[in-house]
Amino acid sequence: MDKCLPGGFLQRDFLLSVEKPARYMGGEMGAVTRPDAEVRFVLAFPDVYEVGMSHLGLRILYNILNGEPWVAAERVYAPWPDMEEHLRSDDIPLATLETATPLCNTDIIGFTLQYELSYSNILNMLELAGIPLLASARGAKFPLILGGGPCACNPEPLADFFDAFLLGDGEDAVLEIAATYRQWKHGGGTKDELLHRLSLIDGVYIPSFFSVSHAPDGRVATITSLKPGYERVRRRIAPDLNALPSPTVPVVPFLKTVHDRVSMEIARGCTRGCRFCQAGYIYRPLRERTPAQVMEKIEETLRNTGYDEISLLALSAGDYSCLTPLLQGLMHRYAEERIAVSLPSLRVGSLTPEMVAEINKVRKTGFTLAPEAGSDRLRQVINKGITEADLLETASQVYGAGWRLIKLYFMIGLPTETMEDVLRIAELARQVKFQGKRSGNGGEVNVAVSSFVPKANTPFQWEPQISYEEILDKQQFLRQELKKRKLNLKWHDAPLTVMEGVFARGDRRLGKVLLEARRLGCRFDGWGEHFSFARWQQAFAAAGIDPLFYHRRRELDEILPWDHLDSGVSRKFLLAEREKALGGIYTPDCRHGACSGCGVCDFEEIRMRLNDPTSAVAAGEGARPIETADVERIRLRFQKVGRMRFLSHLEMLNLFIRAVGRARIPIRYSQGFHPHPKFSFATALSVGVESWAEYMDMEVDAGFGAERLMEALNQVLPEGVRVMESQLIPLKSDSLSVIITGTRYRVRFPAGAVHRLPQLTDRFLALDSFPHRREKKGKLVEFDLRHELINLSATTDEVVMDIRRGKPMEYVAAITGQLPEQLNRATIEKLEVLFT
Repeated sequence: MDKCLPGGFLQRDFLLSVEKPARYMGGEMGAVTRPDAEVRFVLAFPDVYEVGMSHLGLRILYNILNGEPWVAAERVYAPWPDMEEHLRSDDIPLATLETATPLCNTDIIGFTLQYELSYSNILNMLELAGIPLLASARGAKFPLILGGGPCACNPEPLADFFDAFLLGDGEDAVLEIAATYRQWKHGGGTKDELLHRLSLIDGVYIPSFFSVSHAPDGRVATITSLKPGYERVRRRIAPDLNALPSPTVPVVPFLKTVHDRVSMEIARGCTRGCRFCQAGYIYRPLRERTPAQVMEKIEETLRNTGYDEISLLALSAGDYSCLTPLLQGLMHRYAEERIAVSLPSLRVGSLTPEMVAEINKVRKTGFTLAPEAGSDRLRQVINKGITEADLLETASQVYGAGWRLIKLYFMIGLPTETMEDVLRIAELARQVKFQGKRSGNGGEVNVAVSSFVPKANTPFQWEPQISYEEILDKQQFLRQELKKRKLNLKWHDAPLTVMEGVFARGDRRLGKVLLEARRLGCRFDGWGEHFSFARWQQAFAAAGIDPLFYHRRRELDEILPWDHLDSGVSRKFLLAEREKALGGIYTPDCRHGACSGCGVCDFEEIRMRLNDPTSAVAAGEGARPIETADVERIRLRFQKVGRMRFLSHLEMLNLFIRAVGRARIPIRYSQGFHPHPKFSFATALSVGVESWAEYMDMEVDAGFGAERLMEALNQVLPEGVRVMESQLIPLKSDSLSVIITGTRYRVRFPAGAVHRLPQLTDRFLALDSFPHRREKKGKLVEFDLRHELINLSATTDEVVMDIRRGKPMEYVAAITGQLPEQLNRATIEKLEVLFT
């Protein structure tokens, strides 16, 4: 079979046999479908759907590209191993979610490079799509393979597989790339001509336009440009965050994702200068979004999604100039709607009593602090800029405001670290816990420790990475010390750190290793249950490369694999910061003092852009009171058909929660710490069953009305879910589960799949009893199928049954004498619910 023949998963029987069908079904609210677009641009995330759908950058690019009528942005994620098995066994090409277009029939595939351990997934996705892995083997008939994201600051390990990389901010560049491709596509031409045109775009790096040689010891000997005037590629920087679009109608997934909320970027870049932090250097300069725009975008997004949580994103959200008035505005606007606000990147010392007072108005979403190092000395080395006293004061404020748990993040293996520094991690965590006990709020502490990995474009890019054995020793030491203090430790697995360190500062020779690792079956290496250190060691051996070569100290005059790529931060500045680190000298935050001379700003277009901290934030009208004195209860009947049959009961619950929020229905909430909308379903429908008779009850403010509720929901529900009936019922009515007496199903078989079906049905009806047993949650459940059957009829290829208990396929198996797996091509419909 040609791998580029039309794909699509919805018509495949196996979708019911994979772990989460909603990963592959598409059709989410906010998804854009353009079958006839001139340019089909695939945004590819090399990890599972739940992780990729949480990524804000992908949402932004999806919104920008789909804003142009001639281009279609579509999505694809790495299929989980159970899905991959079906794709390979049935020779089905990996396809997009929006139009089920095989990837090899698209124009551009843009991979986001977020994490080094996703590289094997990229190769696996190309392989599943039937696309040659090596760029040199792909002619003009294959899609352009593009990469971008933080790992693009050193993309050399992937150079053999990619046609182009985008360095830096993608909001403006992505349309330039698509438009350039469109012109080339209409005019015809060779792939080399396309690559030449792309190289003229600021920030686009064409790896095939550079030749790299290596010395006998493995170090880079030369990096030679093969195109005159293209000796160095500079990172693309968007000058003003406020001029960039922010998606207010994002795709809303049916299943729970890692970050299931409104994500609003309030600032990009950071001025703190933590010397280990790659993001702090490659996203410079600091650019803040105005609070007015933040408020406006959040309001639009909430109404288009139905989310009940807002996350304010920045490398250091606590440093945002107008954070306190912004929080006050958000709380005034949304606290009554029980919409929570989270600040995932608050910095020690940036929390003020005013911030605490505002966050305290809604449910606590958790509090995380990142001291990074255990001792003040080592924090000075890494330029963290906080002291032990700062941390303990912050912890006291957090516990005093009502939080019971603080998560502490540290690193081991930082330059100049001693075992005394490691011991201080345990002692500092104990002191934080003590602050909680003093406050009377418990004082729970979770300690998480990762191992330091030197990264490109940081002052520590020349430093060695500690060995596998040293990581294990320090982890064991910390476990023992924390156990003495009755604290628990979570850590990053040492083999994963080893691999991350190889590729973070790797070169083009690692392409051979990646090819071999893919041949051995490596993928999902960031997931412990799928990572195989043994396979990777085998791949390194086969390629004749020692992975420890990449953990070594770099000489200060050594050519680094990424030296032809310009992040904007000068090498001179990075070397100076390294010297300061070794001397324990602090570099002040340039937000408040003199310019530190990093080289990024031209002080005209590219410069720091800060808000006036005295700016007022217009909060708009306060939200409606969440509850009136009176309430009414409404019973709904709705259908669940088409692709929606693949949604689980929990996913349907999530769908209606989002729909209620989007429609701004005055739903009532349960009491307690985490209130939930007050609605309940009659029964949980099995995945794969279509239904014309799903029932649920909702409690809303009195006077809203049954007809209005039905209309409001149908305006926001996705295709395949529609409310058919809506009826006001007495508030004290019996619950749906109490009044149900049975359910009517229809089971249809492919023609000729079951012989003499009417006769088999009559024979089953003639029985007095048919005992049945099945295992449910580890327990054996026994009941009698014949006794639970109310009515049964059959034609040549279908059965209609009214049953009190059991699953339709259990009855069909009993009637036909076939095993359920032999009948997996049958379709099941729920026709009606029988009530008392």
